[in-house]
Amino acid sequence: MRADDPDVIEIEGPPALEQPADVVIEALSPVVTSERLERIDQVVRTRTDELVLVLDGITDPHNASAVLRSADAFGVQTVHVIVGQHGFRASRGVSKGTHRWLNVVRYQSAEACARRLRQDGYAIYVAAMGADTTPEDLRDTPRLAVVFGNEHRGVSPEMRTLADGTFAIPMRGFVESLNISVAAAITMQTLARDGRRGLGPERHQELKARFLMNSVKRADQVIEKFLGND
Repeated sequence: MRADDPDVIEIEGPPALEQPADVVIEALSPVVTSERLERIDQVVRTRTDELVLVLDGITDPHNASAVLRSADAFGVQTVHVIVGQHGFRASRGVSKGTHRWLNVVRYQSAEACARRLRQDGYAIYVAAMGADTTPEDLRDTPRLAVVFGNEHRGVSPEMRTLADGTFAIPMRGFVESLNISVAAAITMQTLARDGRRGLGPERHQELKARFLMNSVKRADQVIEKFLGND
């Protein structure tokens, strides 16, 4: 998919909440259906920050979109992105808006990304052909960041140097590699299939508030009216 395709959008965010999470929840919960509220609670309960994804210089918007959909599907809340020459772009048609439910954190360098991950206590493993470690071997790693690189060049030398190790998906055929979106989906499913530790209370409330904001039309106006500022 071409980066200048009209279906392609730049991905970043989300913006910070303008009101405390508990205020947003109290204001918006009454205006969604009980089924929608239950669905939001269910999704938030299954989200994790113990496993995060890192995309290093991904250029194809189709691939980026497919990876974001998989992250949402497997409960991986945060995707760290080292932006390439053309930024970080996704296809509306493929992503189906899933980026709105995720935290996408952008960096200009592998060093800045790795520094943040280290500060947050993550072990960093990069996808690389020929590695002896498999995703199955990493399942017991408590806080884990898995890195996938550019479609043609793979993970950058800088990130490889900064990582704790490499991993590869075992394959039994003649093919030597998988498309990044397929590889990321297999890896996330393996690492999260039995569930990982959920979110703390504050983080849980933050996501619930954000998901409500995404679910209510003119949510800002509803909150302003609730606060008596209308």
